[in-house]
Amino acid sequence: MVNPDIEIETLAEFDRVAARGSLSGYRIQSVNLLERTFALLAADTSTAVFLGCAMEPDAAVKVRADGALVFPPVPDLPFNPYRGLLYTPEELFTGLRDGYEVTPDAEAYAWFQETKSDGDVFSSMLRSIHDDAVSDALDEHLAGVPVVGVMGGHAMARGGTDYRGAAELGRALTRSGLTVATGGGPGAMEAANLGAYLAPALDDALAEALELLAKAPSFTPSVSEWARAAFAVRERFPVGGDSVGIPTWFYGHEPPNAFAGHIAKYFANATREDGLLARSTAGVVFLPGAAGTVQEIFDSGTPNYYESRGEPVPMVLVGRTHWTEHLPAWPLLQALARGRAMESRIALVDSVDEVPDVLASMR
Repeated sequence: MVNPDIEIETLAEFDRVAARGSLSGYRIQSVNLLERTFALLAADTSTAVFLGCAMEPDAAVKVRADGALVFPPVPDLPFNPYRGLLYTPEELFTGLRDGYEVTPDAEAYAWFQETKSDGDVFSSMLRSIHDDAVSDALDEHLAGVPVVGVMGGHAMARGGTDYRGAAELGRALTRSGLTVATGGGPGAMEAANLGAYLAPALDDALAEALELLAKAPSFTPSVSEWARAAFAVRERFPVGGDSVGIPTWFYGHEPPNAFAGHIAKYFANATREDGLLARSTAGVVFLPGAAGTVQEIFDSGTPNYYESRGEPVPMVLVGRTHWTEHLPAWPLLQALARGRAMESRIALVDSVDEVPDVLASMR
């Protein structure tokens, strides 16, 4: 395992290390070095690895001669495969004023649609490098942090009681000291991220935010209007709490929500799903959802059943009628858990109000 202390992901980190005269053995990740030619010429760069770092030709020649490995930037891509940091909402929605279709998020999805089935190994490699870089950044961001996953469907409309309840849940979990992680999309996912974002604000801020969001209750028919309403909330409450969204370009109809402070967006949905659940070390809450949420219940339940990730992680299903009658996942989960260590780490509750206490009792 590579020591994260040898990763350089910002220009400030580069300057600090280069000032000591040696970059040997470091991994410099997606840092623009066009104005650091002198530092590169002066420093020992043997065994260094440069991932997507722009540099002047003479600097590139010199570091290669030192024995450094150089992966140059890839031109004309709408995303950076070597990125060292997670996305932010501002980055993914750059240009929203002119419509969602011109944003980096939409352009990355369009590129994915064009290349996902073309059989080009280069495109496949770029997606894999990108997703691995995002996973590395996510691990660094969440190191030592208690994370609770909140799962739920994308169809939950803004303005409804369920949406408000999911937002109140995200707020309560954040105020209890947990970091909320969601699938990063609309609906229940956005609501939980919204609650986390408003955790530092007064309680009545949520009602005001919901009123602003109600102007665009769904991301259909207009993602642009839906996203602009979210940024209006962020402008009204500029100091927000942090949470994580982990969405995917695999589902192009699901844009990322603007309330997650940090976004780990993937091309490969399987990597995204597994990574989200594996990082939810303080428990997972399952709000009413459809096929995707059912899949997540058993993606979480399987490693708990086999204890393949160690001690089972708490699982709380919200909505007794939903999970016992509409989509009866709870009886099957109960049957799987019977007689195993996970049996005491699963719970079914009627409402989100019960979740924080139940979750705390199982941790």
